[in-house]
Amino acid sequence: MNTTSSRSVRTVVALVAALCCGCGAQPAAGPPDQAAAQLPPDSSAPPSSSAPPDPAAVGANELGLVPILMYHRLVEQPTSVYDRTPAAFRAELERLAAEGYVPVTTAEYATGRIDLPAGAHPVVLTFDDGDATQFALGPDGAPVPGTAIAILLDVAARHPGFRPVASLYVNAGPFGSPDGAALRWLRDHGFEIGNHTRDHTNLAMADDGGVQGAIASGQREIQQAVPGYQVSSLALPFGAIPANGTLALRGASDGVAYEYACVLMVGAGPAPSPFAADFDPANTPRIRSQDPTGEDARYGSAVWLDQLAAAPAQRYTSDGVPDRVSYPASAGVAPAPHFADRAAAY
Repeated sequence: MNTTSSRSVRTVVALVAALCCGCGAQPAAGPPDQAAAQLPPDSSAPPSSSAPPDPAAVGANELGLVPILMYHRLVEQPTSVYDRTPAAFRAELERLAAEGYVPVTTAEYATGRIDLPAGAHPVVLTFDDGDATQFALGPDGAPVPGTAIAILLDVAARHPGFRPVASLYVNAGPFGSPDGAALRWLRDHGFEIGNHTRDHTNLAMADDGGVQGAIASGQREIQQAVPGYQVSSLALPFGAIPANGTLALRGASDGVAYEYACVLMVGAGPAPSPFAADFDPANTPRIRSQDPTGEDARYGSAVWLDQLAAAPAQRYTSDGVPDRVSYPASAGVAPAPHFADRAAAY
């Protein structure tokens, strides 16, 4: 792997995100307080062993890198680098399960609620735009076969411990379900519903009022369909960062206030651990799901998963103890000060 620390990864990510998005906005001056995450009632991870192995025995590194994978459409004939075939999507999930990754939601990741068995690695599956190829309900009230969520459920059923959870970032009228039934199903089955603005607004082109209005209107759409739902994260449309970066995390418009634990960019590399000093909830990178060849494939999921597999000490590996943050003293990454009382170097 070319990077030697999560800090260098974030430098590459920031440069690539700026190139891809054509956005000159500056990030927030520092990481703001984290918002409380909504954790669905059936989204708890498998319980950790009562006698976890020694952190060194499993190569625990809870300051390591976390892949946050970004998906858009699943189609048999891709027309852009943002499309994946259903077969390629299934193969990627199978690979993740085989390599010991366990899905967590964006909210769980960003707030450090990562309760995984010792030796497991968190991965965040994110879906933008509310496309019907990601999720749709059939006449029987179940996910339509061949959609991303149906495939995820199938893979999880065949790999015990591979949690069928993901974070779906929606605009107006997502999944072809104007009555909100799709969003309610997702909530009831442990998936996170995230904000992508109602109209897929380029926030880098909006003034402060426009930024808050676009984000608040997206949250309003979700909460009208799912009353009382706590929206915990935002995926930036086009990866475009607003000039005032803090407004992506918190603000208010027309009676709707929002405060998020995490703001996702388009990005081009793994994200820092939420326990690491360089974790910035206002600028969290993602990896586009992609085959090992094609446009900018070196920034895609196949290449990055290869690199993490080749350098396992770089990735986040759980110690199996939820209230402890274990990491090798030689990792070269410092824990955030507010996690110092939980940090345990070995």
